[in-house]
Amino acid sequence: MKRQDQKKQTGFHDGQKVELLISARNQMGFSAVINGTHKGMLYKNEIFQPLKIGQEIEGFIKKVRDDKKIDLCLQKPGYNAINPLSRKIMDTLKQRGGFIAVTDKSRPEIIADIFGVSKKTFKKGIGNLYKKRLITLEKDGIRLREKK
Repeated sequence: MKRQDQKKQTGFHDGQKVELLISARNQMGFSAVINGTHKGMLYKNEIFQPLKIGQEIEGFIKKVRDDKKIDLCLQKPGYNAINPLSRKIMDTLKQRGGFIAVTDKSRPEIIADIFGVSKKTFKKGIGNLYKKRLITLEKDGIRLREKK
């Protein structure tokens, strides 16, 4: 669906930043009111922080579906999330002496506990840093690359 068509149907488009009011919990995750006008869904496998009914939080439109239902997420969807995450990884490396015992093979729960993101998003973040030659990937973790 084109961005213009999405906006026409719901007033929202994929990737849009919105204000969410957590309204209910169900088997799939949490439903939320978007900008006080529409309902959307935050899926439990994409939530990496505690949420409470009645909580107001910033979020993003992940997808406006063809059936006009709206999928939500708490991090910027896709590659837009990488830059802030890359900074967070770099900051964590510096705080921990230049090494973190976490890799792309680590359990998703460990990655979520440390960085508050999914394993997939984490892999994109470290891939970005690796391509920029800011980190080295080792068997048991990630190391801050020494400046020459």
